[in-house]
Amino acid sequence: MEFKDAKNKFIQTWGALGSQWGINKTMAQIHALLMISDDLLSMEDIMEELHISRGNASMNLRGLIDWGIVFKEYKPGERKEFFSAEKNIDELARKIARERSKREIKPAIRVLKEVSQIDDENNYEAKVFKDKTAELYDFVSRADNMMEKITEQKENWVTKTIFKLMS
Repeated sequence: MEFKDAKNKFIQTWGALGSQWGINKTMAQIHALLMISDDLLSMEDIMEELHISRGNASMNLRGLIDWGIVFKEYKPGERKEFFSAEKNIDELARKIARERSKREIKPAIRVLKEVSQIDDENNYEAKVFKDKTAELYDFVSRADNMMEKITEQKENWVTKTIFKLMS
């Protein structure tokens, strides 16, 4: 496989995976392109490489910057903005885990806590509902706390965690 084909296949696959992770395909493709690029890329470079509009590129770059995995940079003497992605895979995974917790897990925890605190104890269905949602709240809270502890480790936390689980 030639480099150009391999690069395109990687970007397309990363885009498809992004959809499964809860972000849109174009956002994931932009991230993939920046992650494998050795140089800073301008918005025009990204638009040309991925065949996307300026609005699409701008909106998705803003989203990636909000996630903390893409950075806006400037080159001396250039008026254009340039972009780069987090290159450290451990740091990338840590940032994505934190952001997903903030956007997905924490809101679910708040809802589970709220709905598990109903007052209707006289109704059997309400009691079953309360017990099950309280159990889910405890489980999701523990899982989120465990993920927070894992992502707080600085040195190669992914590898350390995998080895701990395997031994």
